[in-house]
Amino acid sequence: MKDNDRWYKRTTVTSALPYANGPIHIGHLAGVYLPADIYVRYLRSKGEDVIYIGGSDEHGVPITIKARNEGVTPQQIVDKYHEMIKKAFADFGISFDVYSRTSAPIHHETAAEFFKTLYDKGEFIEKTSLQYYDEENKVFLADRYITGTCPHCGYEKAYGDQCENCGTSLSPTELIKPKSALSGAIPIKKETKHWYLPLDKYQGWLREWIIEGHKADWKPNVYGQCKSWIDLGLKPRAVTRDLDWGVKVPLEEAEGKVLYVWFDAPIGYISATKEWAKEKGKDWKPYWKDKDTRLIHFIGKDNIVFHCIMFPSMLKQEGSYIVPDNVPAFEFMNLENDKISTSRNWAVWLHVYLEEFPGKQDVLRYVLTTNAPETKDNDFTWRDFQARNNNELLAILGNFVNRTLVLTQKYFDGKVPEPGAFTDNDQRVLHEIKQFPEKIGNALDNFRFREALTEMMNLARLGNKYLTDSEPWKLIKTDEASVKTILNISLQICANLTILAEPFLPFSSIKLAKMLDIPVHKWNDAGRTDLLVPGHQLNKPSFLFEKIEDDVIEKQVQKLLETKQENEAKEETISPAKENIAFDDWIKMDVRIGTILEAEKVAKTKKLLKLVVDTGIDKRTVVSGIAEQYQPEDIIGKQVCILVNLASRKLKGIESQGMILMAEDKDGRLSFISPDDVFSNGSEVR
Repeated sequence: MKDNDRWYKRTTVTSALPYANGPIHIGHLAGVYLPADIYVRYLRSKGEDVIYIGGSDEHGVPITIKARNEGVTPQQIVDKYHEMIKKAFADFGISFDVYSRTSAPIHHETAAEFFKTLYDKGEFIEKTSLQYYDEENKVFLADRYITGTCPHCGYEKAYGDQCENCGTSLSPTELIKPKSALSGAIPIKKETKHWYLPLDKYQGWLREWIIEGHKADWKPNVYGQCKSWIDLGLKPRAVTRDLDWGVKVPLEEAEGKVLYVWFDAPIGYISATKEWAKEKGKDWKPYWKDKDTRLIHFIGKDNIVFHCIMFPSMLKQEGSYIVPDNVPAFEFMNLENDKISTSRNWAVWLHVYLEEFPGKQDVLRYVLTTNAPETKDNDFTWRDFQARNNNELLAILGNFVNRTLVLTQKYFDGKVPEPGAFTDNDQRVLHEIKQFPEKIGNALDNFRFREALTEMMNLARLGNKYLTDSEPWKLIKTDEASVKTILNISLQICANLTILAEPFLPFSSIKLAKMLDIPVHKWNDAGRTDLLVPGHQLNKPSFLFEKIEDDVIEKQVQKLLETKQENEAKEETISPAKENIAFDDWIKMDVRIGTILEAEKVAKTKKLLKLVVDTGIDKRTVVSGIAEQYQPEDIIGKQVCILVNLASRKLKGIESQGMILMAEDKDGRLSFISPDDVFSNGSEVR
């Protein structure tokens, strides 16, 4: 097998391990699992040695938080969602060779062994640092267990690792007025020791491997993000944390510490392969250690850095593993022009879809693939779902198959007719049939799934046009021999569709093969025009697809509308007043009227503007998270309220000397707090 001028014997395909703290939704499917499944089915059809690895990511702080909120153990949480996710994938036709889990003993053993190998080789840096500690609960606090006010935008419910309002990455020490999410108490700082992977040490290799080695064959979004990280300079990253849920650090001096989930989770691909090999009586090592094996990671764009920089660094430094050949990361799928949000229940959940649309797995597979977010974020809408089913699957693919089989049943008792002499048009169609396997295969080889699906449908379109132009229902009265030829060719197209549609529409492919009473042949048989021999008896035809009525879609639209109204009702709840402060605390705040003199966007950020403000006292730089709602040129000359005695902080390398005061409504809209009349810069706000 050859790929990009390199020969390989086998392919190991992984898809990002879903987090076992909730069910799967269409965003997960469109961005990771469906394209991976299509690709693997294609390789299997070609007869290649390929293994498709999946499993649940069952460690990390969000799971412990969910368990705490529900009053159960983390194991109970992951047990519940692991089984739910695994069943939904199977019912949807995601054809993993193994679907494992990171709470399995084999994973704990594999991850601990991987850590120990790197430790013994001296790859880790040991650091003792001050970390927040909850004295009431006697535990160190992970980033997500610390909340406080964002220093960038003033959002008061920011987490210790990220502000979900402005999107800025944070460290717990940056939060203003931090508090423990466990007890609500103000945490203290206490010394703790952790081990770090020195990514800066591997920067030279990473630059050579990615920037010089994969610019031509990796997707632009993947290459670009990796290059940006490398150009900015990599830093050591902690591989351990203080937590009681996860893979225990295999060192006597590491009591109460586990492997950080970013380090432990990708090792789950390896432990899952071991599990599969043990069950099948195979050797797992060639799939991870043979240089003639391709390793391909299917992920969403939020996982690019972990799979292109961190995990490859781990594999490289361990010394015996191969590194990824390609990482075809996808962008995000939105829902009805809004970002999918599990916390707002703004999602189409896979297990719910399967219950409400029984037997329609392939409809969703088709719609998500036609709208696949390959190069940019894309949108799923229920109206488009209906239109794709009715106007494409039903009207093109289903219609062609039904017409061909019904006419064969009617005119020739369901037996494949013997073709006669071929006209020029017949010859043209026969020639075109032979081109489709290469067209579809080339697109799949290059991870262009939308293009591949379009080509598959073009074969059905070819068949539809051929039937319509030939009009066998008219010819049957005067030229039965020509009708035999037309239907034979049309049936050969149907047989080819069972092969070429299988990666995309596996359930429909099997259904069509049963109607034709043939097996689903392998990819190398596609393009042949003798897959059905004359005299072969077909089974009774049935519809491949059904029309989806307006009332069915209206029900789904209404459900989302109700969810939106519920979310808005929650957001309309006025936040309660904060705890009282002393008058002396208030008068310490120095708020002045200032005028914005300059404004520009901060490079490589979506939400930050760099402002120069005349405060009357001085002219100072302020970084503000308002770029999504205000254009720089629109706010120059605007008078604002600015907190001038806030300690300065560096944001994206810029020294920010104050905070602009803003009002925010329930929809997240921002508005400047400005005087009704023009005031002198430096006027005090009291």
